[in-house]
Amino acid sequence: MTKPDNFHPFDGDHLREECGVFGIQGTTDASAHTVLGLHAPQHRGQEAAGIVSSDGNVFHTKKVLGHVADNFTSQSVIDSLEGDAAIGHVRYSTTGATELQNCQPLFAEFASGGFAVAHNGNLTNAQHLRRQLVSQGSIFQSTTDTEVIIHLIATSHFRTLMDRLVDALRQVEGAYSLIALTREGLIGVRDPLGVRPLVLGQLDGAYILCSETCALDIIGADYVRDVEAGEVVVVTRDGKLESFKPFKPKAARPCLFEHVYFARPDSLVDGLSVYDVRKRIGAELAIEAPADVDLVIPVPDSGTPAAIGFSNQSGIPFELGIIRNHYVGRTFIEPTDQIRHFGVKLKHNANRWHIQGKKIVLVDDSIVRGTTSQKIVAMMREAGAAEVHMRIASPPMAHSCFYGVDTPERDKLLAARMDVDAMNDHIGTDSLAFVSIAGLYRAAGQSEGRDPARPAFCDACLTGDYPTFLTDQASTDDRESQLTLISAASGDA
Repeated sequence: MTKPDNFHPFDGDHLREECGVFGIQGTTDASAHTVLGLHAPQHRGQEAAGIVSSDGNVFHTKKVLGHVADNFTSQSVIDSLEGDAAIGHVRYSTTGATELQNCQPLFAEFASGGFAVAHNGNLTNAQHLRRQLVSQGSIFQSTTDTEVIIHLIATSHFRTLMDRLVDALRQVEGAYSLIALTREGLIGVRDPLGVRPLVLGQLDGAYILCSETCALDIIGADYVRDVEAGEVVVVTRDGKLESFKPFKPKAARPCLFEHVYFARPDSLVDGLSVYDVRKRIGAELAIEAPADVDLVIPVPDSGTPAAIGFSNQSGIPFELGIIRNHYVGRTFIEPTDQIRHFGVKLKHNANRWHIQGKKIVLVDDSIVRGTTSQKIVAMMREAGAAEVHMRIASPPMAHSCFYGVDTPERDKLLAARMDVDAMNDHIGTDSLAFVSIAGLYRAAGQSEGRDPARPAFCDACLTGDYPTFLTDQASTDDRESQLTLISAASGDA
């Protein structure tokens, strides 16, 4: 994948969030509500933003590179997005470079009328389908996998737009939560495994579809429920809510890392408070891997709830031993070795007077490449910590994600190259431990832990157990092998 022009040279050790979607049908202030609603999932994508609005006949589009707040604040922009319905998208490019033609929502003019779509997730057979479509005469305008869905709709032999959409989605593999806007109304679809989140809300008679419940909070809307795995939700122009399930039923496997890292802690994901789950993960860590230390210190910000849980369970005091600078933003500084040396300190600084001479345990959400962890541990030692231990609120991440999260190639993942003892030596900690997969499942509400035959979540980045085909990654023989394994696991064999 081509890195964006404003790629942050100090963020290479972090997982990149996926994308965020928001849609509303049935209010005169649809575009204004969508602008507000997109502020909430901004953490899910900071490279581009877009909105398409409609009155059922005419569609209006605004797409930009950059943040929502930098581009959608003027009244003239909001006034230009007319209509009682709108959908919006914030993007991080998991597939396709960061270019304006890849920004979403994508729009197409079909014979049946306008169609706009915004997608969170990643299709694992997009390249395979794209080659087929191009060979049949399709002309693509972008490199994003979402455009594949548009061409599958356009080439479908079914009559109605809804039947064409369902026909298209039956041909794709992977993960998707998408919202679409047509002249008939607002549509929301969640893939048959429910890998990516999608929730339904309501505000003064208007229905909302969005990635996280925190987007409902920002506009004062009520949370109705999660869109179920494999469900299609339609909000008609006269305000009627319809629902159906056109896909073959499968056991749901929502992304476990939504609870570990991606979702905002003030959101509910599949009915669970993300904040509460993260605190329970910290408590599991304290039970499974106790540390004889003076202080529990979170690696901000995503490690904070787990650190609170670790502190509460262990009785060891919690302190903010690392202070995060929230105003660093992107940088165009050339990442020379000297600049890289100071990179972590631009974002994090040791609260020296509280950790000097103390034995500390750092609690973080995950370790990806390990470079940031190395620098933070060194920073703690430079600040005078007597011992530095680390506890991680997820099992070792040894596999790449192909479902909408931009993880490094597997050979770049530290846990794919080293065992825990070697990782401990590499990072420079006095001890290093990860929560077990069973402990993580318990924290996420599965009291019996993980059932290998029927896992309750997608945990492929931790276990290598991918719940769908990876056509674009695999040979024909590999795909047949995957087919056998996945069918057996889902009970389809």
